[in-house]
Formats: sequence, C-alpha cells, structure tokens
Amino acid sequence: MDLEITKFNNRYQIKGTLNKVNLKTFNLYFANIFEKLDEVLLDIEGVESIDRAGVMALAKLHNESITKSKSLSITGLGCKELYQHFKTNTPQQKTSENRGIVASNIAVA
Repeated sequence: MDLEITKFNNRYQIKGTLNKVNLKTFNLYFANIFEKLDEVLLDIEGVESIDRAGVMALAKLHNESITKSKSLSITGLGCKELYQHFKTNTPQQKTSENRGIVASNIAVA
C-alpha cells in the first residue's frame, strides 16, 4: 500500500507503508511543520510497515520538535519497529505498561 497522509487540524493520520521509496513525499509534507504549528499529533494506527528510512524520518521530526521546543505526539498501534527505535534511542521519563512510553517531548501510546 502507498503512503497516505490525511490532515485534521494539527492531527495527521498516516496510512500504508513508510519506506525509502516514499520518504520524499513524507519529508515534503512535514517540511517546516513546526514553523506553522506548536503541537503535532501523528496517528500511525494505519501504518502497515515501516523500514529504517521511515523510522529515521520520524526520528528527524522528533529531533526538530526538540530543537524548536515544540510538541510531537505519536499515537496508534503502528509498527513495532518504531516503538523499538524510541525505546532504545531516547531517555525515558515515564513508562506505562499499557500506554507505551513518554520520552522527552514525544509521547508514544
């Protein structure tokens, strides 16, 4: 399935596959997003698969939110690869067994 991004105010629903092939589309869509918004919510419930390039794109967005003192939240039961990346690469402030993790200014639930 191709990548599909739907916007509802500051909530972005991502569906399909996020990989090296469609990474340019993702990056163009979210380029300078924190210049326009203080809070961004990504719903990854519909993400069927994500490769290393996709995880790194989300990590880049996360780093941009930190640099600009903005808020990025990722919700949904998307791909385990994404959760594994943020569990192992960011310091955890709080862990909740049923809700995911909260790390710095990113919430993965």
